[in-house]
Amino acid sequence: MVDQAYEPRLKSEYRARIRAAMKEQFAYTNEMQIPKLDKIVLNMGIGEAVADSKKAQTALKDLMAIAGQKPVATKARKSIAGFKLREGMVVGAKVTLRKDKMYEFLDRLVTIALPRVKDFRGLNGKSFDGRGNYAMGLKEHLVFPEINYDQIEQIWGMDIIVCTTAKTDQEAKALLKEFQFPFTN
Repeated sequence: MVDQAYEPRLKSEYRARIRAAMKEQFAYTNEMQIPKLDKIVLNMGIGEAVADSKKAQTALKDLMAIAGQKPVATKARKSIAGFKLREGMVVGAKVTLRKDKMYEFLDRLVTIALPRVKDFRGLNGKSFDGRGNYAMGLKEHLVFPEINYDQIEQIWGMDIIVCTTAKTDQEAKALLKEFQFPFTN
């Protein structure tokens, strides 16, 4: 018996249903014109880490649990005396997800994390950049099931950028709606 390799749910749904729906909606003539997800970038600003470097390590650990891969610490490019910031100090963390990990994260974001956001009324449908990429922010990283509420030291906010191969915002919004993004407008 031949074992089938694991494929994320949203990836197989994209291949089976979403590609056909997008091709029909926008009347693409070539399969390569159909937009797809390129990458998801998670960014966490940890300015409080200037005073305590242990906070940076816990933020990196939390982001690693959320993303499923090791984040990169972002460092200050120049010193700013008013913020007590020195060049080279850790001020954030970021991770870029591609391929299967990207689809897994997107599935957890849409089905688990966003419904757990307090007073959630949907995502702003105008947060596109003009080139088919969507950016959103979360005020608490606690909405992800990988984070144990009892073991956290501090609540961090994070930015989530979904990059697509769509040429326009209209195409990107249609693609993300097919992935069940809960847009309000």
